[in-house]
Amino acid sequence: MNTSYLILIAISIYSFISIVYVYKLRGKTRYTSLSQYLRKSWPIFAPLNCILYMTTRSFARQPVLSADYLKNIAVLRDNWQIIRDEALNLHQSGVLDAIKTPGAVGYYDVGFRTFYKRGWSKFYLSWYGTNHHSALRLCPQTMALLKQVPEVRGAMFSVLPEHSNLTIHADPMASSFRYHLGLATPNSTHCFIDVDTQQCHWHDGKDFVFDETYPHFVQNNTSKPRLILMCDVDRPLNILGRCCNVFYRVLIKGTVVPNTTEDERGIFSALFAALAPLKTITVKLRAEHRNIYKILKWAINSSLLLLLLALLYGLITLVSMLFSSSQR
Repeated sequence: MNTSYLILIAISIYSFISIVYVYKLRGKTRYTSLSQYLRKSWPIFAPLNCILYMTTRSFARQPVLSADYLKNIAVLRDNWQIIRDEALNLHQSGVLDAIKTPGAVGYYDVGFRTFYKRGWSKFYLSWYGTNHHSALRLCPQTMALLKQVPEVRGAMFSVLPEHSNLTIHADPMASSFRYHLGLATPNSTHCFIDVDTQQCHWHDGKDFVFDETYPHFVQNNTSKPRLILMCDVDRPLNILGRCCNVFYRVLIKGTVVPNTTEDERGIFSALFAALAPLKTITVKLRAEHRNIYKILKWAINSSLLLLLLALLYGLITLVSMLFSSSQR
């Protein structure tokens, strides 16, 4: 058996162990079934995520932590009312509702698309090196404040309506942590996020950080909407983790979603928007011919997995050949 096969087998075994670890062993919260895990957590990212878990600094290996480790985070805390006022003006103008309207340029969001049916809405401020022109125009003070916190990689305003919820889910990539700053909230224990059994309640001007790759869900059991500043912030990593995280940073940059036509759109967001019409067809197929839908779904997913393995094998073989040539 050649070296390429051995390396591919080793990677496959490691990947399987990573998926089992995330599904069965990590944290306290468990999905109700394997199918729910497959739908909610994108296990294809588990192998790289586990490298980042292992290279996360010890103080940050927990579902919820203080935001104090973030450089200059006091800038956001001390000026939360300025941020709140811009966010409220934006929300009251109807911009956030317009973004989640089917067909709008900001509607096709591969990362947060499933939240719209819960009434959730958002307005991007920045995303992994891309500042939204609409945000610079409509929220200049907030943008100036965010610029002073270097560990913020992406930011948005997020609104969850009264008497609403977000079902259990986990973000697929462990590149970052999630930062929440309360702006206009119910200030109630009945409005909370549960991260791996740890409940965090939003309060105006208060913040916290959590690892969004743990299963979490949100409840707003009050008669008031919840408005927050939500940011992707640096996961504290050692040098090996930071090197591995470069791949994720490039990937995530391609998921930029515009608020309006003046904003940029990432390559993956553009692809998702282009394929969106197929979603209508698949929903109809699932409703009318569920067995056929399942067969096609597993056939497509299996084909993509085999293609990924073939590409990985080709890459390993190429690297091995180049290494052998350099040794001659």
